[in-house]
Amino acid sequence: MSVTISPTAPPAVRPTPVADRDALLGAVEQRVLWLSTASIHHANHVRPNPLGLKVGGHQASCASMVTIMTQLWFEQLRSEDRVSVKPHASPVLHAINALLGELDPMALAGLREFGGLQSYPSRTKDPDPVDYSTGSVGLGATAPLWGAIARRYVDDHGGRAGTGRQYALIGDAELDEGAIWEAMGDPAVAHLGELVWIVDFNRQSLDRVVPAVSVTKLSAMFEAAGWQVLVAKYGRLLEGLFARQGGERLRARIDTMTNPEYQRLLRSSDEQLVDRICADSWQDLRALLGDVAPAELRAAVGNLGGHDHDALRHAFAAIDDERPTVIFAYTVKGRNLPMEGHPQNHSAQLSPAQFEQYAASAGMDPARPFQLFAADTAEGRLSAARAAQLRREPVQAGGAFTPPSDLGWVPRGTSTTQAALGRTLLDLTRRAPAIAERVVTVSPDVSSSTNLGGWVNKAKVWSAAPSRDWFDDDPETILHWEESAQGRHIELGIAETNLVGLLGELGATWSRWGFPLIPIGVVYDPFIARALEPWNFGMYAGGQSILVGTPSGVTLAAEGGAHQSLLTPAIGLQQPGLLSYEPAFALEVEWMLLECIRRIGVPGGTSAYLRLSTRPVQQDLAAVPALPEARELRRRQVLAGGYLLRSPDGDRPQATIAAMGALVPEAIAARDTLAEAGVHVDVVCVTNAGLLFEALQARTGQGTAEAGGADAGEWILRDILPAHRAAPLVTVLDGHPHTLSFLAGVNGVPPAHLGVSKLGQSGDLESVYRYHGIDAASIVRAVLRGIAQG
Repeated sequence: MSVTISPTAPPAVRPTPVADRDALLGAVEQRVLWLSTASIHHANHVRPNPLGLKVGGHQASCASMVTIMTQLWFEQLRSEDRVSVKPHASPVLHAINALLGELDPMALAGLREFGGLQSYPSRTKDPDPVDYSTGSVGLGATAPLWGAIARRYVDDHGGRAGTGRQYALIGDAELDEGAIWEAMGDPAVAHLGELVWIVDFNRQSLDRVVPAVSVTKLSAMFEAAGWQVLVAKYGRLLEGLFARQGGERLRARIDTMTNPEYQRLLRSSDEQLVDRICADSWQDLRALLGDVAPAELRAAVGNLGGHDHDALRHAFAAIDDERPTVIFAYTVKGRNLPMEGHPQNHSAQLSPAQFEQYAASAGMDPARPFQLFAADTAEGRLSAARAAQLRREPVQAGGAFTPPSDLGWVPRGTSTTQAALGRTLLDLTRRAPAIAERVVTVSPDVSSSTNLGGWVNKAKVWSAAPSRDWFDDDPETILHWEESAQGRHIELGIAETNLVGLLGELGATWSRWGFPLIPIGVVYDPFIARALEPWNFGMYAGGQSILVGTPSGVTLAAEGGAHQSLLTPAIGLQQPGLLSYEPAFALEVEWMLLECIRRIGVPGGTSAYLRLSTRPVQQDLAAVPALPEARELRRRQVLAGGYLLRSPDGDRPQATIAAMGALVPEAIAARDTLAEAGVHVDVVCVTNAGLLFEALQARTGQGTAEAGGADAGEWILRDILPAHRAAPLVTVLDGHPHTLSFLAGVNGVPPAHLGVSKLGQSGDLESVYRYHGIDAASIVRAVLRGIAQG
C-alpha cells in the first residue's frame, strides 16, 4: 500500500539544526524561483521581438517544481545520479546549473533564443549539463527507466557505468500519456530499484484544474505493477495545525475537498478563506481557525508536501532500493507567484508591473536579474560545496566501430531479406567477434517471427533478474530462452514505444558511459508508425541505433490491410539523422548492416532503418559480379542509394524502371516481358531513396549529399541514371508512390509512379499486387504508356 510521508514534528519542537538547514534551502529555493522566472520574463518582455511572435515559457509550471528540485540538487543528489526534468521546468534546471557554476548566468537571458538555451532540456543542444532530453510529453519521464536498463547492461558487459539512482521529474498531466503506463508495467522494470519517479502533483493541466485526478487510483495502478508508492501530501505548517486539538477534523476537511475547491482557497481573501473552509457541515472548524492568524492560515493552506523540504527529505529517506519507486509530491502550480493556483495559469506570465513588484518583494534588481550568491554567503558556500560534490569526470567517447565491409557471403537459391538479417548477425560472431560482442538486439515479443531465433539461441537473453528456462530439455523447443547477465538480446512486451525508448538509451551509452553498443531493434514494419514520434525524439536526444522493420508492405499479403505498411518507405526521405535502406537481395542486407554499424556510436553518427521482407527471392537475380573490383563497386553503389541491375547491351533504353525492395523481381519480370516484344529498358534497383534525394539536392545546390559511407557527391546519380541514357521513367515500390517520384527530376523525363496508395486486404501475393497496380503486368503497361507519350 502507499505510504504517506509527514514531517517529523510541528515547527515548535523541531531541532534547530534542521530548521537552520531548511531556512538556508529556502533562501536558495527563492533565488532559483527568481532566476527561472526572470529568464522567462526576459525572453518575453525584454529581448527585442520585432515580429511580436509568441516566445513562451511556463513560470507557473516552474514554480511548482522549485522546492523539489532545490531539495534534490542541494541535498539529495550524488554525482552518479541522473535526472530527467519535466519539459516546462527547464528554466529551473538552468537556474540551478548557474548557481552551481555549470552555466554562465548571463546565458539565462538566452532562453528560447537561436543558439541559446532550448525551450525544453536538451542533452545535445543546451550548453549546461542535461542528463535527459525532454519535451515530448511522457517520453522524458520514461527515459530514466530505459537509462537504468542500459546502465545495467553496460556494467554486465564490461563497461563501467557505475551505480546511482535514475530520477524522473514528471508533471501529473503526463500520467495521461499511454507511454507512461506501457513503460512502468513492462516486466523488465520490476527489479529496477534505482528508478525513482517524482510526480509534481499540482492537479492542473493546460486548461483547468483536473477534477477527478486521484493519488489513490494512481497509487493502486503503480502498486499493482510492483512499485513502491510514497506520498508527500502535507508540509510541516499544515501538519502543525493538524496536531492541534480538533486538527484531525481540519485534515478530514481538506482531504475530502475536490481539487478545484482546494485550488479556490488559494485565491481567497482572508475572510473568504475561513468561510470556504468552514462551509456547510464544517462550521465547527471556526473554533480551531479562530486561534490562527490570517497570515499563518494562508501560509499553511499552501504548505503542501512538495513545497516542504522536511516532507521531501523524509520521502527520499523512505525509498526502497529493491524496487522502483514513485513519489507523489502535492504542489501548487504557480507557488509564490501572483498566478498561484489560478486554473488558467499554465502559460500565464507576470506582467512587467507584476515583475517589478516581485523583484521588490524578493530583494532583487530587475535591471540586473541574473545575479548569483556572493561566494562568502551561506548560500554561496552551499552552492560551491554541492557543485564540488556533484562534479563528474568528462566521459571519453569510445572509438568508432570498424566492421569488415564485406563478409564474403555469396547467397544462392531462394532467400528473404528478413532471413538474411539473422544470418548476418550469426556471421558476425564468426567473422568479427569483437563487433558482435557489442551487438544488443531488442524485440517487443517478435523474436521468433522475425528470424532472430538463431541469434537468440547463440547470444542468450539478458535479464536484470535471470530466471530458469523450464523448456530447456524439451526436444520440440527450437527457441531456447536462456537468461543471464551476459545475454545480448533483450525481450520486451508488445509495446513499440518501449522498444524505441530502450533503443534510444542503449544507443546513447557511447556518450554517457564511454561504452558504445550496437543496438538493433526488430519490429513489425506496420507498427513503426506507432513508434515514430518517440523514435524521432530518441534521435533528437542523441541516441544512435538500428531499427529493422520486418515484414513490410502489402507483400505481407495474407495478413491483410491491418498489417500492410505503406507509409514507412518515406521515412528515409523525411527523418533527419537517419540512414534508411530497403534491400532487394540477401547480400545487400549484409552490406547495409555493416555500414550502419560503422556509422553509430560516435560523435556525428547516425541511426539507421532497414525495411525488410518475407518474400522469397531467387538470389541469382541480383547478378552479383564475381570480379572482386566489380563486387566492391556494387557494394559501394548499394550503400550510396542504388545500382543499375539490368540494361540492354549497347542500346540506349527506351524506358527506365526504378524499383525498390520486394518489387525488384516484378521489375525484372516486366523487363523480360518487354524484351521479348523488342522493347529495351534499364532496371535500376533503388536501395536508399533518401541518399538519392540528397544527391539530387546537392546537384541543384540545395544541400550536401552523403553517399552511404562511400564518398559524397553526385556520382551515384551519374552511375544509375546517366544523362545519355535518359528515357521515360517508371518507379515502383511496395509503399506510397511519392517516395520515388523525385527521380524523374534527375534527367527531366516523363514519369509514371506506381505504388500503394489505398488500403489493402487479405489475399495471395499475385492478387494483392494486381489490386494495387504494382505487379509485372502493371509495370509493363506503365512503360508502354510512357514510351507512347514520350
